[in-house]
Amino acid sequence: MFGIRERAAAGTDCRRRMRRRPVFVLLMVAALVPALSGCQPGGGTPAHSGTPGHVFVINLENQGYDRVFGSGSTMPYLAGVLRSQGVLLTNYYGIAHDSLPDYLAQISGQMPNESTVKDCPTFSPFTQSGTDSQGRLLGSGCVYPADVPTVAGQLTGAGKTWKGYMEDLQSPCLHPALGAPDDHRTATPADQYSTHHNPFVYFRSVTDSPDCARDVVNYASLAHDLGSVATTPNLSYITPNLCHDAHDSPCADGSTGGLRAADAWLKSQVPAILDSPAFKQDGMLIITLDEADSGRVGPSNAIPGGTAGGQVGALVLSPFSPQGGTSSQPYNHYSLLASIEDFFSLPRLAVAGEPGVTAFGTDVYQAHA
Repeated sequence: MFGIRERAAAGTDCRRRMRRRPVFVLLMVAALVPALSGCQPGGGTPAHSGTPGHVFVINLENQGYDRVFGSGSTMPYLAGVLRSQGVLLTNYYGIAHDSLPDYLAQISGQMPNESTVKDCPTFSPFTQSGTDSQGRLLGSGCVYPADVPTVAGQLTGAGKTWKGYMEDLQSPCLHPALGAPDDHRTATPADQYSTHHNPFVYFRSVTDSPDCARDVVNYASLAHDLGSVATTPNLSYITPNLCHDAHDSPCADGSTGGLRAADAWLKSQVPAILDSPAFKQDGMLIITLDEADSGRVGPSNAIPGGTAGGQVGALVLSPFSPQGGTSSQPYNHYSLLASIEDFFSLPRLAVAGEPGVTAFGTDVYQAHA
C-alpha cells in the first residue's frame, strides 16, 4: 500500500528534483557523445520519456564476480552470449552477508540488522528503536511495519505496476505467520522456493494489501504477462528457485545445480524477456547476484551502504545500452533501487537516498528522445 506519508515524501522529492532538472539535463546532453563507448563513469539520470519503462531484475545466489564473469567462468550464456549484448558493471557489490539484507536493500533501501543477516529463521516483527534522517529504521527484526515504504508501494502510488515472480512459490503471497518459524529456508525435491529470496513478504505494507496476492506470484505467470506491453509490469522482480539460482549444488531434486544449472536456466528463460514487446519498446534487464561467497570486497567508503557483500558484478541489457560495454563505476544494491526509482520519478528510499549513491547513468544506458 502507498500511505499518506509516502505520497507526501514523493511529492516533496519530485518537486525538488524538478527544480534542479534543467541543469542536469544539460549535463546529460554534454556527456552523451563521449559516453557512447559504454565505459564512462555514470551518475543519476532523470526520468524521461526515453528512459527504461519496463525493468526486469534477476538475482542469482552466492557467487563472486570472478567465478561468474571471469576468464574461468562456467557460464557461457551469461558471461559470453549475454555479455556481448549488454553492459557489464565490474564494480557492482552486495551489501551484506547472508542473503536477505541484499534483497531487502534492492526494494526498500533499509539497512541490515542482526535478524536479517541471519536470514530470519523466525518471521519476527521488526522492533524499532528510532529512525535516522534518511528514513532508515534503527532496530532489529524481520517483518517491517506497514508504514515502511518499498518501491512496490511507490510504483502503485504512481499508477505503475510491479510483480514479484517467484519460482516454485506454491500460492500467491505465501509467507510464514508473524512470529512463526520459516519452513521455506531449504529445498525439498518437490519445493525449491525460499522465503528469504522473496523480499516483498517482509513488509506489511505489501502483505497487508490485496496487492500481495495479485502481485507476488509463481514465476510461471511471467510467460503470459510478457505477451503484451499492457500486461508486462513496469517492474518484474524475478527469483529463480534454489537450484536455478546457483545456490544449491547438488540440488534437492538430484540435479547438479551450481553455476551450470543457473546458466542453463538463464539460457532457457531470458530469450522470452528479450523478445517481449515491452523489452523491445523500453526495457532493461539487470542480472546480478545477492552476495559473493568469496572474493574482493571494495573499499567501505566506495559507495554509501558499503560493499560488505563482496564483488558480484551485474550485467545490464537494454535497447538503450551499448552492446559489449563495460563500466567500472562503483555500484551496489542501493544503486539498483535508486536507478529504478529515478526511472519512474520516485523519491529514493532510505540508504538509496543518501548523498553519494550513484544511479545508473550514461555508462549504462543512453536515454532516447
